[in-house]
Amino acid sequence: MGDLSKDSDRILHEARSLRDDNRTGGRHRRATSIGAGSAELKAKHYARKLVQIAIGIVGIMIAAGVVGAIIGGIGFWGVMLSVLAILVVTGVVSTQKVKVPKRADINKGNVQQMVGRTELWLENQRPALPPPAARIVSDMGVQLDALGLQLEGVDQNHPKAREVRSLVGEQLPEMIESYRRVPAHLRSEERAGSTPDRQLTESLGKISGEIDSITRQLAEGSLDDLAIKHRYLDYKFGEGAETSPQLEHKD
Repeated sequence: MGDLSKDSDRILHEARSLRDDNRTGGRHRRATSIGAGSAELKAKHYARKLVQIAIGIVGIMIAAGVVGAIIGGIGFWGVMLSVLAILVVTGVVSTQKVKVPKRADINKGNVQQMVGRTELWLENQRPALPPPAARIVSDMGVQLDALGLQLEGVDQNHPKAREVRSLVGEQLPEMIESYRRVPAHLRSEERAGSTPDRQLTESLGKISGEIDSITRQLAEGSLDDLAIKHRYLDYKFGEGAETSPQLEHKD
């Protein structure tokens, strides 16, 4: 377990360093993303926009060519109209923003995809959160990335998959939505020894710790599988093979 904790801490540290580098311009695609899952969803959105623009331009050029063939050329004004149409299509498609998942849609489909949708949803909630809570959400992106990797290939009915779906897909967004329903001027007002701002921050800290715990538990299973395969290969081809009984060959 000591090695597991050390490896997990190292991975999380490297991921946080990469995230911080991205935020300072290291990789523009992920400059505003809290994690790889949300960055991937954004990249797919931008790719779809490029395809839509390309299709629009090709369609306009084909239409201009057909009209030109019918009337014997489109002339100067025809060219200008075609250029204007291309600019309009490009402008309209370029202004389309990434579709943020609705609260009701977060917990649908594959649990690994759900983690990516949660990251994108969290990014859009972050500006409304108090600074300490917003920092936890930013760090949570790295944790969700690590969790998503561990969930790859995990059966959807696996107990840990169900636990992740409950924690990340239900409890986390429900808590943030409950906070946002509190009027802004009451969020820092103390009541029963605490404030909504402090309660949110503490709750996010607990969820962050639970995400890390689940990731470590899933990683422990992967490490056990790797150790078993290593021992098998060592026995068959390594030192174990040299000391194993050999069949005697008769002349």
